[in-house]
Amino acid sequence: MARIEIEEARCKGCGLCTIACSRQLLVLSERINYQGYTPAQITDQEKCTGCALCAEICPDLAIVVFR
Repeated sequence: MARIEIEEARCKGCGLCTIACSRQLLVLSERINYQGYTPAQITDQEKCTGCALCAEICPDLAIVVFR
């Protein structure tokens, strides 16, 4: 089973990962991180296939995919 981890402290809420996720599992949080950004979050870890497109497109290297 694949899973992803998002390092909220690095995420600037650009939203590129939300576009890259073919299953639309990533959304921008309503919470604000300590830098003042709304970081990405995964909605359903169980449905993640581990394709890693989100991690590849992330300019801040805030997403790690585990397979």
